Amino acid sequence: MATIAPFRAVRPKPELADQVAAPPYDVVSLKEARDLAEGNPHCFLRIGRAELELGDGVDPYSPEVYQRGADNLRKLMNEGVLVQEAQPLLGVYRQKWGKHEQTGIVALASVDEYDRGIIKKHEFTRPVKENDRVRIIETHESQSGPVLLFFRQTENIDQWLNSVTSTNPGAHFVASDNVEHTVWSVRDDSTIQQVLKDFQNLPALYIADGHHRSAAASRVRSSRGGGSALPSGGHEEGFLSVIFPHNQLQILPYNRVVRDLNGLTPKGLLEKLTEHFKLQETAQPGEAPEAGFDMYLEGKWHRGTPKHNPSLNSQQDPVRALAISELTERVLDPLLGIKDQRTDSRIDFIGGIRGTQQLVALVDSGDWAVAFWLYPTTVEELMAVADADRVMPPKSTWFEPKLRDGLFVHMLRDES
Repeated sequence: MATIAPFRAVRPKPELADQVAAPPYDVVSLKEARDLAEGNPHCFLRIGRAELELGDGVDPYSPEVYQRGADNLRKLMNEGVLVQEAQPLLGVYRQKWGKHEQTGIVALASVDEYDRGIIKKHEFTRPVKENDRVRIIETHESQSGPVLLFFRQTENIDQWLNSVTSTNPGAHFVASDNVEHTVWSVRDDSTIQQVLKDFQNLPALYIADGHHRSAAASRVRSSRGGGSALPSGGHEEGFLSVIFPHNQLQILPYNRVVRDLNGLTPKGLLEKLTEHFKLQETAQPGEAPEAGFDMYLEGKWHRGTPKHNPSLNSQQDPVRALAISELTERVLDPLLGIKDQRTDSRIDFIGGIRGTQQLVALVDSGDWAVAFWLYPTTVEELMAVADADRVMPPKSTWFEPKLRDGLFVHMLRDES
């Protein structure tokens, strides 16, 4: 079963929600963070990316940065910009981006169930990023970047969400990136208990985005000697999450650029690719076929379609059916010499939100030799990998839209 809990959320005043809410600190550069926070003292990037207020040479992992973020959080609370709820609640959070819409439940997920594998993972974490999250939680005494979880959609929870979202929201705004954000609060105990029981009928939850955040929450609980239960207040027994039905999530491709051709000429690379892929030039990049890719090389886009049927791989190993696995096994490793995508400086990763134009710009700059636009991983493929207790190659999924930081904060101890 899956256990979730309400919590005494710290939240912005409704009229200030649009000023407080900010993109996750780890998807924006320092310059972008400074630009977004300029002229806005309430911007949550001043907490999650506090080095934007310090000098250019400051180490982002220095104690000074973490303490500045903690001080800024307390300042917003002391000024009444952020206010802690008197009683535990659940939130409902809807995002609209163009024609896409997704609505999830804001709650605490169980660290114990994460540790026991009831909350399923699909990727490894990087120690430097995990350590960063641990230090933020410990210094700030809070969790402010929610983990994006999902579950196999059920009719009961759909009906519950529809009932809540038919009422007046507590906050609503359209961000500068044209994503519309709407938040509802669920304070009625009988309504809360109803959905908690529905979650207990779910066999598992899945991490979509937030492996480092959830791993950090587990480490903090362990260091503090936490127990196995998730109490009503939560504290370090739970971690801040927004939990969506699986059929509402949208995954964009996570694309690649490579600095050189590993001694091959462009013509030589194309010739070697034809062993496993049917290649043709395309004027419509960004529509790569299943398990295939669009490749930008010497000013031209080429579409690579696997000659074999990749779905046959999934019968034995769901990881090998992924487009990124095809690219890794057939191109990146044997032809371009990329043996470890997590550590090799010759490769970089570009979220699909940036479009094919960013890939063209990077290669045309001369700093990169080739770019690959991948067929996006599907939610069903992600669940198959997680259910098999397997791990995807690094940077296999880019979820969009991103959850905003600052709309809900989970304090590790009550402030009143």
